[in-house]
Amino acid sequence: MNVKIQSVKFDADKKLLDFIEAKLNKIERFTDKITSANVTLKLDKDDEHGNKIALIELEVPGESLVAERQTKSFEESVDSAIDALKKQLEKYKAREK
Repeated sequence: MNVKIQSVKFDADKKLLDFIEAKLNKIERFTDKITSANVTLKLDKDDEHGNKIALIELEVPGESLVAERQTKSFEESVDSAIDALKKQLEKYKAREK
């Protein structure tokens, strides 16, 4: 799987990038049909709900699975978005059969 990580208006540190790649490698266990993953990390002005936004888009044959989460840390946002993508992958696999 080809992984592309963008951080908008800030530089993500190596620890965060490694964390994201490790999480995305684990999601490959659900299906081997994921061709690429695009991750966009953004900062928001809303400190009350958390200002760290993670948008993850997985490319699978025939469609694109997308999840966006906003929390107080990028790790938490990525975890939450990946949980949502796991559910979408299960539905995708069920339709595929």
